Amino acid sequence: MRGVQHQVSLLASPDVQIVNSAGLTARCFQARWRPCVRRCKRDAKRIARLHQSYATAQAAVPAGIHHQTSTQDPGLICLRHRALGVLSQPSKTTCRGSASVSVRCSASAVDRFGRSSDASSDTLQRGVPAVLSNLHALYQFSRPHTMLGTFISICSVSLLAMGPGDFGSQAAIGLLQALIPALLMNICIVGMNQIFDVDIDKVNKPYLPLASGDWSLNTGISVAVGTGLVAVLLGLYIGSPPLLATLVGSLLLGIAYSVDLPFLRWKKYPVLAMGCILCVRAIMVQLGFYFHMQQVLHGSRVMLTWPLVFAMCFMLVFSIVIALFKDIPDVKGDSQADVQTLSVKLGVKRVFWACIMLLELAYAGAIGLGALSQVWWSKLVTVGVHLALGVFLLKQAQQVDLQDTKSITSCYMLVWKLFYSEYLLIPFFR
Repeated sequence: MRGVQHQVSLLASPDVQIVNSAGLTARCFQARWRPCVRRCKRDAKRIARLHQSYATAQAAVPAGIHHQTSTQDPGLICLRHRALGVLSQPSKTTCRGSASVSVRCSASAVDRFGRSSDASSDTLQRGVPAVLSNLHALYQFSRPHTMLGTFISICSVSLLAMGPGDFGSQAAIGLLQALIPALLMNICIVGMNQIFDVDIDKVNKPYLPLASGDWSLNTGISVAVGTGLVAVLLGLYIGSPPLLATLVGSLLLGIAYSVDLPFLRWKKYPVLAMGCILCVRAIMVQLGFYFHMQQVLHGSRVMLTWPLVFAMCFMLVFSIVIALFKDIPDVKGDSQADVQTLSVKLGVKRVFWACIMLLELAYAGAIGLGALSQVWWSKLVTVGVHLALGVFLLKQAQQVDLQDTKSITSCYMLVWKLFYSEYLLIPFFR
């Protein structure tokens, strides 16, 4: 019987027990006296089946549940030492004379054969939040701002390699061949950094899944190793030498940057740390994915163009800024872990304004190069937008509170947004 009131016959006695519980939705269970012997026997068998079906439900009842004995009201109905189902929130039970009482229970979870559907429903209720929680942890573990940067940079460089007649299905396939393994490798590299930085992240980034305890260390290792392995296998399967070289080179530099082994852990040394980021962001990404797209479209014939050279130089400056800026919000944790970054050695203020000036110089160079273009729309876009971005960055930098970690982090994320914006502007250089 599902969703109806049950008629049950039980003898009322002074020591009948009432179970107060909490948490689950329930329906009304109404017990009344029934003189019919046959009905009493049938209901007694049904209650026996309910006992059996809810034997496992006891473990789901919170530890705070307690039994109370009522000697004042012989009309209060319950089962001795067991709840009929799992009772809901402590409710007001009133005796209607001595023959009727309403007790809230989860009868709606039991069918007429005494079978419980609580196990499957509880599994579903627990399963959906667990999946959502793991997806959110994976989102944080992947460091979404780096994923977005990888996505935009590959798309931009691939567009730079295409000519007017190259847009089509072949170009789309080549772009997907680059994007999928590159994004997987991105997860692997940032995952390695979190695996070896758990203690530091507990101070600097406690919201990350390993630092917060949402994921175990073994889970993080499994995700990092799995994504890295799949990325390399995809590179081998696709058979593009520039793509495979970019994936393997990025992986090796990621290992050198993060892994705490002799002669590795280059992030502890400012020059080596900066070199890792420069090689990946400014050189490997530009050359590797540009040559991959050219090979997909034109076979083995590859060539350098001046927009590509400019993109490499501009992103070289941006990569230096990101390498320096990313350590500014982490000064506290890095100093405790004895990681001697430039921000720890020179101070936050000096490194911050050095980063801003480098970006302003890069924008000045982009404005000068755009002004030399012979294509009017290219000159308009490159000069006008870079001038606006340079002024905007300077105004935002003047408002940053260098004593406030949140303010510094916000400015760091602004640098990443400017980084994304530049990749959108690179194809306009002609």
